[in-house]
Parts: sequence; structure tokens; C-alpha cells
Amino acid sequence: MDTGTDAKLAQCFIAVDDHDKALSFYRDVLGLEVRNDVGFEGMRWVTVASPEQDVEIVLEPPAANPDASPGDRQAMAELLAKGMLRGVNFTTTDCDALFERVRAAGVDVIQEPADQPYGVRDCAFRDPAGNMLRFMERPGR
Repeated sequence: MDTGTDAKLAQCFIAVDDHDKALSFYRDVLGLEVRNDVGFEGMRWVTVASPEQDVEIVLEPPAANPDASPGDRQAMAELLAKGMLRGVNFTTTDCDALFERVRAAGVDVIQEPADQPYGVRDCAFRDPAGNMLRFMERPGR
């Protein structure tokens, strides 16, 4: 009896306004590996990922859809500049060590490491484009 699906998350998208700044952060500060960095029809397709997993993060300009109107592109760029677009959550085995490493790189701190009532210790930063990134350490892992 088939009780599930074989569907797995392959990619998620984070809007960035500067691929080179984003790469410096995600690759050099967080230690993610670059899986793709290619040009295509005037765009740049950049993916990064943890060496430990298959899920990739696609770093793309706001409103990368070629059908987006100039007004939509402007609205997305403004939301990104305000840090209003959603980011991603990561897990880590040592929240405090990761926090110190990322803070030392001069990244915008949103929240220092804290024990949460829902059972994790976490911290949060903004990437160079303003996206919120949260890093969670689960007890016993």
C-alpha cells in the first residue's frame, strides 16, 4: 500500500539585488557551496546549497519573471530593500558558534542566540539584500 509520495523539495528562491554580494555571503560567510552560476538570456542562474543536502537555494533578482511589469519590478525591489520579503530557516548543530562567525563578518544581526519556548535555540540575521535568515539548533542533534 502506497502511503506517501516521493516528492522532495529541490529548490527554494531568495531574492537578491546583487549576485556577487549574495555569493560572498552565502559561500564565504555561511560556507554553502555554489552549485550553479551560469548566464541565461541576459539573466544569471545562481544556486547555493549545503554540502550536506540536496536542496538548493536559487539566488535571483526580485521579480525575475520576464512578464513582470516595470511597476511590479519596482514594487518588488522596494520590498526587498525594506527586508519585507521572506527568507529561509536553516538548522545548525551549534547556534552560538555560527552566530559568532556570521556576526564577525559584519552581517546585520536581527536576534542574538536565544532559547525559544518551542524547543530550539536560534538566532537571526539579514543577508546583504535584506532577507531574514534564521538559524536553529535543535536539542540533542
